[in-house]
Amino acid sequence: MRPAEQLPADFAAAFAAVEDRLSPLGRRVVFFETVGSTNDAALGLASEPDAEGTIVIAGAQTAGRGRYGRTWFSPPESGLYVSVVLRPGAARREPDRAVGLLTLAAGVALAEGIEALTRLRVDIKWPNDLMIRSRKLAGILAETARSDGSTVVLGYGINVGANTFPSELGDRPTSIAAELGRPMDRASLCAETIAALARRYEDLLTGRFDAILDSWRRRAPTSRGALVTWSAPAGRLHGITAGIDDRGALIIQTAHRTERIVGGELNWD
Repeated sequence: MRPAEQLPADFAAAFAAVEDRLSPLGRRVVFFETVGSTNDAALGLASEPDAEGTIVIAGAQTAGRGRYGRTWFSPPESGLYVSVVLRPGAARREPDRAVGLLTLAAGVALAEGIEALTRLRVDIKWPNDLMIRSRKLAGILAETARSDGSTVVLGYGINVGANTFPSELGDRPTSIAAELGRPMDRASLCAETIAALARRYEDLLTGRFDAILDSWRRRAPTSRGALVTWSAPAGRLHGITAGIDDRGALIIQTAHRTERIVGGELNWD
């Protein structure tokens, strides 16, 4: 599917309204009416010269995905489907730490962008889910674009319209329109979340890690005191969340020791 030659008029106007807050993002913006996955499209652009800051937006995805290859429900003009090419490995301080904190920084940014437009309180569940009243509003997927790990495609999907979700999702998802009781303008939300992401990305590049971590902790009630289970080589383990460390790993206290979790799937009980 070829991208549109120009952004739709409403998206172009929304981006123009926040232009002074977008740098270093938005050097190139590619829009698809329909695409398999915005992350796949962005990964295909990530090797081009000056790819940092490239943004891919889609009106719909036919193969949207979340972590572990799960399908991300992506109907036309109902959600916000965005991917951005970033280079956290070029951070001026502790580039490895910047890469590791990218997903957390994005979670903070998206929560801030959504709240700026809606005044809805948005929480974060480690490592990549945005929640309202314990229901999932948005997800983030970061994928390495280069073998050295310095370039990353950061994708996010936000449920915007009050659409009917697939029955297998039960009552777990929510949307901005459902929470507000009225429609939400997708173009304005797109521009505002990218502007917020640009600000937090700058924090990463300049080593302001504590600002990101402090904001994340304030938005993550389940990062302390929640019962979780997960699979380990020793078998199925369970414990109580005890916060995150300075590199974004989740700390879990079990009956016998303290575990540091940097990846993998948790069940939140």
